[in-house]
Amino acid sequence: MSRHVALALALLSVGCATRTITLETGPRSFTPDDYEDVYDSWTRDDQDFEWALLDDVLHVTATFESWEFRWAYVVRYGHDHAIEADTREAMLRATLADAQENHRFFVTVAGSDFREQNLASRHSAWRVLLVDPEGRQTEPAEIERIRRPSAADEIYFPSNSPQRQAFRIVFPATRADGTPSIPPGADQVILRFTGARGRVDLRWDFGDLDDSQPLE
Repeated sequence: MSRHVALALALLSVGCATRTITLETGPRSFTPDDYEDVYDSWTRDDQDFEWALLDDVLHVTATFESWEFRWAYVVRYGHDHAIEADTREAMLRATLADAQENHRFFVTVAGSDFREQNLASRHSAWRVLLVDPEGRQTEPAEIERIRRPSAADEIYFPSNSPQRQAFRIVFPATRADGTPSIPPGADQVILRFTGARGRVDLRWDFGDLDDSQPLE
């Protein structure tokens, strides 16, 4: 299959997505079986490269751990680990409170040069930024390399593999100047990987909660 045909099929699959994602908060009605659909809705990967030729340089998959994603994650995690309702509710309250303070991404990367792909290292070839619809950029508050992904990391974030490095990347919800890193009502946000070798943009487009497609 040619590169152009593969890219066209990838774009077609994106266009056929049935769920609208939203940053609006509020209760969600998820079951443990809904997790895979929510994960897919909040995950972007190399088919979203801005420069298609970069696929020989950097492969990247990122999951935006949004309010909605965190809700679905706790429901699935609590079910799988037989966590009692009170403890599960405490977990949910804690992670939703954090969602209002931090924008978290679970990222896995692969490429031809292991050292360059270590996003947490000063030797990394890539600078990571969160870009709002007006083009304003926010730098990470933290990039943590996950040296040994846990069983939960491997199951709930299936982009993990021995060929990839995994990271948790945290951006503040509010910049030092008091402005939000993702403004209220934003219709998109971009996770940007940029450097001397090129640029990769992963984009999440948002709708309204009333427009969201219910999970079956």
